[in-house]
Amino acid sequence: MADFTFHHGGVSVPSLEEAIDWYGRVLGFEVEKRFYIEAARSHTAMIRKGPLRFELFEVEGAAPLPEERRHPPSDLRTHGNKHLAFRVEDLDAFLDEVEEKGADIAFVVREEFGKGAFLRDCAGNLIEFVEEPNP
Repeated sequence: MADFTFHHGGVSVPSLEEAIDWYGRVLGFEVEKRFYIEAARSHTAMIRKGPLRFELFEVEGAAPLPEERRHPPSDLRTHGNKHLAFRVEDLDAFLDEVEEKGADIAFVVREEFGKGAFLRDCAGNLIEFVEEPNP
């Protein structure tokens, strides 16, 4: 099988400008490039933080995010992509930092198998952050 590596994830948002601001202010992403996708009628931005890339789409006439997709347990009941997860060294320190920046913390898990939390971005999209247990 051909080798491949992860390139980026993406989310649809109602306001590209608000999303660029939120991902920059809360998570430290910077705009790498902006472009328009004619076939999708999407104003688009690729944002980047070090090697991580994330694509933001503001699609003309898009439907809003359904309420059940804004909470991790109910979101799992709908087929399709769920979220991206990023690793953090210290979940509690991370949560303190993003809470100070106004992040909406949707769900926190502290179990024997590990710790994690979901944030809602400015559009309600879920993003997971995990702290892997020490071996």
